[in-house]
Amino acid sequence: MSDPLVSVLIPTYNGGALVRQTLASLQAQTMRDFEVIVIDDCSRDDTAAIVAAVDDPRIRLIRAEQNRGVVLTRNAALSLARGRYIAALDQDDLCHPERFARQIGYLEANPAMVLVGTAANVLYEGAILPSALAPVSTPALIQWLLRIENPLVWSSVMLRGDAARRLDPFNRPELQYAEDFDLYHRINAFGGIARLDAELLTYRRHPGGASQRQATAMRDSATRVLAEAYASLFGDEAAGTAALIVAHVTAHAPVPDRPTLERVGTALVRLQEDFLATHRPDKESAKLIRWETARRWARIGRAGLRTGGLRLGDAAGVRPDHLGLGYAGIEELVLSRFVGGVRSVQRWRAARG
Repeated sequence: MSDPLVSVLIPTYNGGALVRQTLASLQAQTMRDFEVIVIDDCSRDDTAAIVAAVDDPRIRLIRAEQNRGVVLTRNAALSLARGRYIAALDQDDLCHPERFARQIGYLEANPAMVLVGTAANVLYEGAILPSALAPVSTPALIQWLLRIENPLVWSSVMLRGDAARRLDPFNRPELQYAEDFDLYHRINAFGGIARLDAELLTYRRHPGGASQRQATAMRDSATRVLAEAYASLFGDEAAGTAALIVAHVTAHAPVPDRPTLERVGTALVRLQEDFLATHRPDKESAKLIRWETARRWARIGRAGLRTGGLRLGDAAGVRPDHLGLGYAGIEELVLSRFVGGVRSVQRWRAARG
C-alpha cells in the first residue's frame, strides 16, 4: 500500500460529543488521499467507540495505554504518520472541503515554505464569528507577527513531513499551551511560514474558555518562546521584554500606567526596526506590517483608557510617531481611536449621573 499524501494528527480525550463531526469534515475533503491518526488518550467517555464505529479505512484509532496529555499524544501520532504532508487538527474543529487541496497546492508551488496555515472563523455558542487575526497576510507579515504574538490557528496548519520529522521533539512538553507557537519558531529554521487568507477552518471556542491556571501557563510558555527569539537583540533584557510583549500585545492585558505604555512602545520600535532591517520585506508587506502594528498599538491604548490606567494625555503623549508606522494618516487613526475610547467612557459616566 502506497503512503498517503497527507497524515492528519488528532489527539483525543473525552471528545465524544464533537469528534464525529470533526471526522465528517475530513471525509468531505475534495482531496481524498490522506490518513487520519486518532490517538485516544484514555478518554473516560465514548470517544474511542465513536471513532471505531466510523467506517473509513483511512481513519486509524490507537488507544493509549496511559494518559499522557495532548503534547505527548500528538508527538506519538507524528511517529506513526506516513504522509508527505502533516495536517494538524484538534478533536473538535472543522475543516472546510477545500482545505487540504489548497494547502497542498500552495506548498507544491512554493518549495521554500515549510508550513502554511489558513484563516479561520470561530464557532461560539452556535454562532459563526469572524476571526480577530489579521484579515490579509503575506509571509513577511506572518514572520513579523511571530515576533509579537501567535498569528496562526493550530488546527489550520499543514507542514512538510520532512521538516516536521526534523523537530526533536515535534512539540516540546515543557511549553504546553504554547507548544504550537514554539513549533512555528523552531520549524522556521528549515523554511518559510505562510497563511492562506481564505477561511478554510472553523475553530470551536467553548464557553468559559481556558482556566486561570491554563492562561498563566500559556503566558509563561509564550514568554519563554519569545525570550529565546529575543536573546540576540535584547541580551539580558530578553526575558523582561518578552514578558512585556506577551502581557500587553499577545494576551491583551491593559497597561497599568504611562511608563508601562512607553516601555511597550520602545520594545515594539526596536523589534520592528530590527525586523525591517534584517528581512527587508517588499513594499506591500512593509505596509501591512506597519498597519497591523498600528492596530495593536491602538488596542493597547484603548484598553488602558477603558480601565483607567491611562489618561488621554498619556495616550496622546506616547503616540506612535516613534513606531515607524510611516505612512500618511495612521497616526491620526490611532489617536482618533484613543479619543473615541475616552469619549465612550465619558458618555458612560455621564449616563450614570
